[in-house]
Amino acid sequence: MPFATTEREWAERAARHLKAELKRASVTYKDLAGRLEAHGFAETEASVTNKLARATMTAHFYLASLAAVGKDGLRLEEI
Repeated sequence: MPFATTEREWAERAARHLKAELKRASVTYKDLAGRLEAHGFAETEASVTNKLARATMTAHFYLASLAAVGKDGLRLEEI
């Protein structure tokens, strides 16, 4: 799949990618909120749900979320 060409497309792809990683790791939004505490985030299940539904997460939230589910690498082709 070619790289995204708009900011919105990048945001939507990142949200889809994170949702897929959560599903792969059997991690719920509530679980993710709890795991993010170890990375210095104060998230709730509702805030995680909103960020992923709206595709409005920050880069540091995205990266910390991937780390929280045990992902130790990322290739842009995956997004």
